[in-house]
Amino acid sequence: MQGLARYKDGMTELTPRRRMLILAICCMSLFIVGLDITIVNIALPSLRVDLHSSVSGLQWVIDAYSLVLASLLVLSGSTADRVGRRRVFQIGLALFTLGSLACSLAPSLGWLIAFRALQAVGGSMLNPVAMSIITNTFTEPRERARAIGVWGGVVGLSMAAGPLLGGVLVAGLGWRSIFWVNVPVGVAAIVLAALFVPESRAAEPRGLDPVGQVLVLVTLASVTFGIIEGPNAGWASPLILGCFAVGAAALATLIPYENRRAQPLLDLNVFRSVPFSGATLIAVCAFGGLGGFLFLNAIYLQDVRGLSALQAGLYTLPMALTTAVIAPLSGRIVGARGPRLPLILAGAGIALAMIPLSRLAADTPVWVLAVSYVLFGFGMVNAPITNTAVSGMPRAQAGVAAAIASTSRQVGSSLGVAVIGAVVASGLGGDTALRFAVASHPAWWIIFVCGVAILTLGLVTTTARARATAARVEAPEPVTAAI
Repeated sequence: MQGLARYKDGMTELTPRRRMLILAICCMSLFIVGLDITIVNIALPSLRVDLHSSVSGLQWVIDAYSLVLASLLVLSGSTADRVGRRRVFQIGLALFTLGSLACSLAPSLGWLIAFRALQAVGGSMLNPVAMSIITNTFTEPRERARAIGVWGGVVGLSMAAGPLLGGVLVAGLGWRSIFWVNVPVGVAAIVLAALFVPESRAAEPRGLDPVGQVLVLVTLASVTFGIIEGPNAGWASPLILGCFAVGAAALATLIPYENRRAQPLLDLNVFRSVPFSGATLIAVCAFGGLGGFLFLNAIYLQDVRGLSALQAGLYTLPMALTTAVIAPLSGRIVGARGPRLPLILAGAGIALAMIPLSRLAADTPVWVLAVSYVLFGFGMVNAPITNTAVSGMPRAQAGVAAAIASTSRQVGSSLGVAVIGAVVASGLGGDTALRFAVASHPAWWIIFVCGVAILTLGLVTTTARARATAARVEAPEPVTAAI
């Protein structure tokens, strides 16, 4: 192809217009995955009635997706680096689209949870692989930072649109319609990727690590199961204690095993970088808070206040609008000044938003809820997480680097729903609707702590001394995105 130079990892040098088109195609996959996170939450009360689900059943609808996604993200990223990023990206789109269609046809709660897991298998091939494609497409540091800013903005926009769009769909067509949205977008993205995204591979991709993969899955699954089922089975029951014991044993085996491997599933060496480790912890705290917030808020608005799904979506419009405005702005700030200010603002906003909700009642004034939704606006936090995670990492291993950051998000989301749902379930009495607001008070304080942790980590991990630790991580072909 005339006028195209080829990089060592297989990517071609593209025109600015072609690069922006590739960014748009990658963002399509990000949009449907981000939308799926929030749009499902607004449908939970309808799911509970239609499929006769308990609180723990609703938790599994959310966590079956997050858990499988978190377990497979690193594997998907490294597989894409090895067999071809576009190929894995398209397979992921196909599986996610098929899983979405299957979810819309689920005859029972069990089948819905199974199809959500299928969705997650496809979803694990989308975000980290798309980020890898972007990182290898935008090779100039400032241009890459702007592209990642757009990426972070799309995350915010998709998550903000979920409650409102979900409310419209559930009210008009029922909960099954929330999964239909993914089908045309997924099909379009598959076709566009085939036409415009060049194939690429890492020059020296990582090998497979099946033992590490199994240990990661066992660790996450056993701990999540124990937290979700603890209120029902009893925290001291042999089942729950056994789950936590299995999780602890798997983790204790995983760390030394990965340290001994030449090509581990999880390269623990990268955590010597304070900014990278900080981004990982921030992602866990931020998405743990978000997952818990969306779970509680959807049930509170519909079951306690008696709102329809559409009305609940409209109630969250202030949060959607704030996120839509702030998410692109956060990306621009990160590209120009670094992640410190967005992280401070994000942490402070999340913490302050929880203070009025910690006294939540069935008749809490609407203006109080609106203020909390505006403060919680989630747009500031995602761009600095993504930018910091790929900063200083080898471009050839971009899929793995992005996958670790995405895994942290999904682990946080799984734990947030599991822990906060368990706290609320433990405090519920006979009348769920009447008791829910009071039972949720400790849960809002947990999210408050997440906000304080984000603020603190934002201050600690963005100092000159912290940034200097990134140089200790051996990273050939360094990615020096502006931070």
